[in-house]
Amino acid sequence: MTTAPLGRVVVALVVLLATALLVLTVARVPVRRDAAVAAVRAAAQLTLVALVIAWVFLHPGGVVLYLSVMLGAAAWTSTRRIGLGTRVLPVLVLAIAAGAVTAAVPVLASGALPLRAETVVPFAAQLIGGAMTAASLTGGRLRDDVRSEWDVVEGWIALGATSRQAVAAQARRSVARSLVPALDQTRSAGLVVLPGAFVGLLLGGASPAQAAQVQLLVLVGLLAAESVAAVVTAQALSRRVGALRPTSPTD
Repeated sequence: MTTAPLGRVVVALVVLLATALLVLTVARVPVRRDAAVAAVRAAAQLTLVALVIAWVFLHPGGVVLYLSVMLGAAAWTSTRRIGLGTRVLPVLVLAIAAGAVTAAVPVLASGALPLRAETVVPFAAQLIGGAMTAASLTGGRLRDDVRSEWDVVEGWIALGATSRQAVAAQARRSVARSLVPALDQTRSAGLVVLPGAFVGLLLGGASPAQAAQVQLLVLVGLLAAESVAAVVTAQALSRRVGALRPTSPTD
């Protein structure tokens, strides 16, 4: 695929952002500044990432370092999202890494995708991002459910249940809810929406069959990564009922 001149890309982006801001202004929705900042940040971040990935493609030894930094950033993002403090950071590093590795190894080891930097980086990045989302949703939902149902949890503990047993119902529910986006995305692929990898490959000149093959690996890989990350997050946090309990003085 040949890229358009930078000037034309800039014009298209300006028109798109202006359209979003105009609609928000007319509708009096107070997120115009957020939209503008988000667009500028995306441009800056993608430019920087493009430079870094270009360097990694030329220096394959940097793949591990790049993915390690991405894993750390993902775990930190989930930690902030869940809101239980930095004590759960190691748990989330483990959960996200377990999900990404579990999904990546079969694909790369089988040769379904070639083992080179140009393939490993984007595929593993997708898995880390999906695992991060699943961990964040699982942890946040588990925290909220345990706090809202603390009397039930406390009752189980009083009867002699372990921490994991006391919050088993909430843990299962949090995992199930966290996987809804991945399940919906997988079920609706090609019918409701054309996923990003599929569109990107088509724009890059791949055949529809090749695009479908890679997209299927991505979708099912994400489902595996998110399932593992969600379960590990729920099981690990279930052992820390003290961190999940309500903090209100009335509790």
